[in-house]
Amino acid sequence: SLNIPGPLLDRMEVIRIPGYTEDEKLNIATRYLVPKQIKANGLKPEEIEIASDAIQDIVRYYTRESGVRNLEREVAKICRKVVKEIALAGPQPAAKKAVAKKGKPKALVTVNAKNLDKYLGVRRFDFGRAEEENEIGLVTGLAWTEVGGELLQVESTLVPGKGNLILTGQLGNVMKESASAALSVVRSRAERLGIDVDFLQKQDVHVHVPDGATPKDGPSAGIAMVTSLVSILTRVPIRADVAMTGEITLRGRVSAIGGLKEKLLAALRGGIRTVLIPDENRKDLADIPPNVTRDLKIVPVKWIDEVLDLALERPLAPKKAGKEKARKAASRVTVRGKSRSTPGTRVKH
Repeated sequence: SLNIPGPLLDRMEVIRIPGYTEDEKLNIATRYLVPKQIKANGLKPEEIEIASDAIQDIVRYYTRESGVRNLEREVAKICRKVVKEIALAGPQPAAKKAVAKKGKPKALVTVNAKNLDKYLGVRRFDFGRAEEENEIGLVTGLAWTEVGGELLQVESTLVPGKGNLILTGQLGNVMKESASAALSVVRSRAERLGIDVDFLQKQDVHVHVPDGATPKDGPSAGIAMVTSLVSILTRVPIRADVAMTGEITLRGRVSAIGGLKEKLLAALRGGIRTVLIPDENRKDLADIPPNVTRDLKIVPVKWIDEVLDLALERPLAPKKAGKEKARKAASRVTVRGKSRSTPGTRVKH
């Protein structure tokens, strides 16, 4: 609809159809695609069996699409190779026909997750997984693409410099602005987070989003960037089993995002246990499949303080010592090599 003129588009009803979920693809393949390709390739149902775990692996590792067209192609490829395998093996004696536990004849060829590479070769794709250990500066965000949701890692580090913000990973303009906003949020809350207010005087902040060959954009990684920055500045690790999505405002408020369904499915697939979402997206949970809401702990949040309390390994303490030290330093003045305290007098060097 992007190339349709505005006056014409205004007279049309645009129907947006989301991509199939992993469970939907599994059901479509089991009920329709596999029987169709078995028949199309001249096989009989008792000659081949494609297990559910094999179909799931085809969806995850051999296709990357919103529909099922390539999934059907991969199923067809398996069927053709099974036809060749049966033809080369020759006719099977009746005595060798095994019987399954339920009394039905066992298929001559069974394709499962263990032998799938025999028919389709090495895996062509992969999906994001939760980290095994809590790490400093590394946070798991959630992204939405045309082919579904993905786990999006955001990592930060401090390097010697003059207070610059370095952004890498093919970030779009919106995502760059989101990173700048995240840094401003951290600076404005430095004291209450236990961070030195002058942390940018002698060092640069480098924020990187891996998979640098893939362009990325959008505001939904805002709270992930704030969490990553706070982690490297306080040296408090981030929980590996927590993922988050949400736009950040300069006041620290968490704003709504899109593609919640796809993002939650990606979190479940990647082994995430807790997902932090904007409170404004609470209403969208009605469209989420029951198995997702049952297996994930979904926590709506309104402010970045809630995010940090849930995502960091331990609570943060406000910085008091630095403030008291600055007050004492400001009240001292040097006179002829001797120092004395003078309230309200600034020190000159």
